[in-house]
Amino acid sequence: MALSTFARSLAAAMLAAVFALAPVIPAGAAEEPDRIFDKSTKWNMLTPDHKLAVYGIDDPLVEGVACHYTLPEKGGVSGMFGVAEEVSDISLACRQIGPVSFKGTFEQGDEVFRQRRSFFFKRMRIVRACDTERNVLIYLVYSDKLIEGSPKNSTSTVPVMPWGDQPAPRCSDALED
Repeated sequence: MALSTFARSLAAAMLAAVFALAPVIPAGAAEEPDRIFDKSTKWNMLTPDHKLAVYGIDDPLVEGVACHYTLPEKGGVSGMFGVAEEVSDISLACRQIGPVSFKGTFEQGDEVFRQRRSFFFKRMRIVRACDTERNVLIYLVYSDKLIEGSPKNSTSTVPVMPWGDQPAPRCSDALED
């Protein structure tokens, strides 16, 4: 009987851990990114190589804007099992790829995308802001840790421009008060 209770408690604890570690996608956040390509930076014979991987995402709230980011992915045994703590070196480029329209409102620094970068403690985030004076969307990518953050970051700007015969909307009109 004690073993059965122990087994149930262990199963419940494991299930709770799975839900606690599951990615939480904030409202209005981008779906899974598209992997565009990767390039090996270190060859490993029996385990996956270390790579630089390039991903693309569409801003889920701003139609007509796409971002691409490059991040290192560790190979080796720890990378193979998904337990490697990835470094915080991430580059970002965002561009207007069509007429811009806002599907809703946002606050300065709202999260566009989030991805776990280690098994427990590190996340990469892409956030959005609006330079109201210049009508420019600003995207910032950074990583944070539970204990301490990382000063490594990258910024990209997207001037909101007319597209064809459509006038450029003002990003300030989409900001929440």
